[in-house]
Amino acid sequence: MDFAWSEEQLAFRHAVVEFAEKELNDRLVERDAQYEFSREAWNKAAEFGIIGLPFPEEYGGQGADYLTTMLAMEALGYGCRDNGLIFSMNAHLWSGALPIYRFGTEEQKRKYLPGLIDGRLISVQGMTEPGTGSDAYALTTTAVEDGDHYVLNGAKTFITNAPVADVFVVFTTVDRSKGWLGITAFIVDADTPGLTVGKNFHKMGIRTSPMSELIFEDCRVPKENMLAKRGSGMMIFNHSIEHERGAILAHTIGTMERQLEEALTYARQRKQFGQSIGKFQAVSHRLVDMKVRLEAGRLLLYRLGWMWDQGKGKAIDASMVKLFLSEAWVQSSIDTMWVHGGYGYMVETELERDVRDAFSSRIYSGTNDIQKNVIASQLKL
Repeated sequence: MDFAWSEEQLAFRHAVVEFAEKELNDRLVERDAQYEFSREAWNKAAEFGIIGLPFPEEYGGQGADYLTTMLAMEALGYGCRDNGLIFSMNAHLWSGALPIYRFGTEEQKRKYLPGLIDGRLISVQGMTEPGTGSDAYALTTTAVEDGDHYVLNGAKTFITNAPVADVFVVFTTVDRSKGWLGITAFIVDADTPGLTVGKNFHKMGIRTSPMSELIFEDCRVPKENMLAKRGSGMMIFNHSIEHERGAILAHTIGTMERQLEEALTYARQRKQFGQSIGKFQAVSHRLVDMKVRLEAGRLLLYRLGWMWDQGKGKAIDASMVKLFLSEAWVQSSIDTMWVHGGYGYMVETELERDVRDAFSSRIYSGTNDIQKNVIASQLKL
């Protein structure tokens, strides 16, 4: 495995950092307090090319490999403090646009991908239901064939991007008696009659990423909007969730690098009892732990990106990355706030927001308990 970056890749990383610092942090404290999603920032990121990174140029994408995409997301995390915006981008990329690219017909790709890549359209996946979560395949949302349409009925909840989305990849059951073999995915446009999008949920963190429920009441979806074939929903979901788990926290490498730099600067400047607080072992050891977690997480992420590019990645590898990076980000955010003491607890320093935002990473894309189950299953205990 060779993680030596080319001059072109490093220049791109630098450009992403500069772009993010300049364009994506406007009014963030205010927007976080108001649960406000920035479509302006979204459009700027799309114009820069971030949203289209892993997609072919023929659809308007950048044609980047996975490792380069992860490097760019790392740079985004370093320069952009809006974790909600980054989360929405990742949800769009891995759970919305990627399934259409990987499993859609050429007609579906031509219809949706250009808009999903250039920022005109926002997408997301509709999987979680009020009665499901970790038991993802226990779906109650139904799709019944009716002529040249399928009629959808049911509800989805905790759907990221829903209040602002234009396109949903919705998972339903066409035959409950078949269990997961009856799960089928459809591309549903937001303006389809019978689809109601709920109000934006108020959350502890990632507040700038909108989230709501979806209600389907005799929602008629054309047959040509079925993704892949009838009963292939589990295959589609497994593919997208593996990539989501492996890549959705790539930005935290950049975030944790920035947090460490800020904590080090403060520990050198802050004086107590006649010396810098970094001289005290309790503080210096906390900074050491932050550094070790950062570099270990970086290697896990790069290794997964390399494996994906070689066609060798497995579910266990993505779950290990998701598990480690989420726990590392939570602890790094707490440690950064802790080093800053009372100042770190203040909203104006923008450190407490990372703690709130980071905690959700233990839950989304499969809770960390589920990640441990996935990893344990591969150990053949």
